[in-house]
Amino acid sequence: MTKPIAIIPALLFLATLQPLYAQNYEITLRTEKMQDSLLYIGQHYRDEFILMDSTRRRADGSYQFKGKRAWQRGVYAFVRQEVNKRKEKKLVGLTDFVVDGSQKFTISADSAFNPQNMKVTGSDACSRMYAYMGRISQGRAEGKAISERMKSADSADARHDQEALTKRMLAYEEETLEKNKKQLFFQLLKQFRGPQVPDDVENKAVYYRTHYWDSIDLTDHSLCYTPDLFNKMNYYFFGVLYHADADTICRYADMVLTRLDGDTTMMRYFMDFIAPRYYRSTKNIGWDYVWCYLVENYYLKGRCGWASEGEITNKKKQARFLEKSLIGAYGQELIMRDTTQLESHTISSHRQPKKYMILWFWDPDCHHCQEQTAALIEVYNKLEAEGKRVFEVFAVGYESDINKWKNYVKKHNLPFLNVGGPNVNIDYQEAYNVHGAPTMIILNADRQIILNKSIPAASLIPFIEQYERQHPEQKDREPSFWQKNASPTGFVN
Repeated sequence: MTKPIAIIPALLFLATLQPLYAQNYEITLRTEKMQDSLLYIGQHYRDEFILMDSTRRRADGSYQFKGKRAWQRGVYAFVRQEVNKRKEKKLVGLTDFVVDGSQKFTISADSAFNPQNMKVTGSDACSRMYAYMGRISQGRAEGKAISERMKSADSADARHDQEALTKRMLAYEEETLEKNKKQLFFQLLKQFRGPQVPDDVENKAVYYRTHYWDSIDLTDHSLCYTPDLFNKMNYYFFGVLYHADADTICRYADMVLTRLDGDTTMMRYFMDFIAPRYYRSTKNIGWDYVWCYLVENYYLKGRCGWASEGEITNKKKQARFLEKSLIGAYGQELIMRDTTQLESHTISSHRQPKKYMILWFWDPDCHHCQEQTAALIEVYNKLEAEGKRVFEVFAVGYESDINKWKNYVKKHNLPFLNVGGPNVNIDYQEAYNVHGAPTMIILNADRQIILNKSIPAASLIPFIEQYERQHPEQKDREPSFWQKNASPTGFVN
C-alpha cells in the first residue's frame, strides 16, 4: 500500500458492508515528534477518506483509539488534518494498516513512517505487511544504487548485480505471497499485481490494456474501501490510456464498464471518478468526446441507476452542447467584419483558398493572448516567405473594445484575417464552445474540426503533418466546396 498524496474527507455511510458483532478494540500509534492534538482513523474510498474514529494526543505522545465496534476486515489509515498555504484544511494519510484478525494492537513508527522501522505488537497481519513493505523498499534502494553504478566504468558488473537483485526480489515476492495467502494484505497484493505479458505476444501494449482487469473480482464491493482499486482505476484510465485517442479510450472503457452493468455500487465508484475528468479537459485532445460518449451510452441508456432525472437531463443538455465542437464535427461558418467594420468588408471563416483554417479567438488585453499571437505571427510569416503556408488564420477579437482591438492589429501588423465587433452571423462562443481566450480551433479542407484545444504555434506544422499521416486522404486533398467558392478578395459577396 502507498500513502495517498491528497485526501478529502467524505461523509459516506457504509451501507454495503455486512453487519458484524461489535468487539472491544484498542488501536495505538506511537511515533516520534508528532504534535498533532487530534488524529483520525480513515477508511479509503477512491481518493477520499471515510472518517471512522478520532482521538486526542495523550500525555506520553501516543494516540489510542479505543471503544466497542466491529471493524470490517480491511485497509485503514492513520489520518491527520493539515492546513495548506491558502489556509484550506485537508486530510492527509500518514500510513496504512490492516485490520485482519486482532482489533487490539500497537504500532510504533519513526517520524517518516518508514516501513523498515515499524514495530507492531498484537497484530501479526500488520507486522507481516510492514516487513514486506520494508524489504521491497530496501530492494528499491539497492536497485537505485546499482543504477548509479551502471553509469560508471564497472557497468558490466552492475548489470549482473541488477539481474541478480531482480531475481532475488521476484523470488522473495512469490515466496511471501504464497506463505501469507490467507492474509488480506497479501491477497490484495496478488490480485492487483497486474497482468503478466507473455514474451511471444506481438503487441504487448494491447495485451496489457486488454488483460489489465483479468485478476480483479469487480463483484467484490469491499475492494471499494481499499487504496488498491482506486490506484488501479486511476492508473488505467489516466496512465495506461492517457495518450490513447478518444475512440480507443471509449473502447477500453466499455470493456471495463460493461462488467459492472446492474451493479450500481461499482458502476458509480468508477463513473463518478472518471467521467468528470474527461469533461472539458483543457489539455487532452479528444477527451471531451469521451465524456459525451459516457453520457450517451451510460447515463442516457439507464445504466447509472443512482443518477436523478434532473442530473440526467442536465448531462444530456451539456452533451448536446459539446457535440457541436467535438473533433470530427463540421465547424459552423462564421461571417464577421474586418477592422474597417464596413458591411462590404465581411469575411467568411470557410470560403478561403487555404486547405486548413485556424480559428483564433484572442483578446488584446490578455497577456497570454499577446504572447501566443506574436508566436503565431512569427510562424505565419516564416511559412509565407518559404511558400509553405497551408493554413489561414481567422483571428477573432474576443470580447474586446473595438478601438483597442483595431489599434493592436494595426500596431503589431497582424497578417491574419482579422475580424471582430458585434456583427456576426451566429454565437461563436456557443458554436465552438469558446469559454475564454486564447482558444484555437483547426478545421480541415472540408471544414471539419480536427483540433479543439490550443497548441503552441511551433506545433502547428508538426500537428498538421501528423494529422495527414493518420489521414493520408487529406494530404493531396482536392479543393473542397468552400475553397471552390472562395472569394478572390476574401470578402463575402
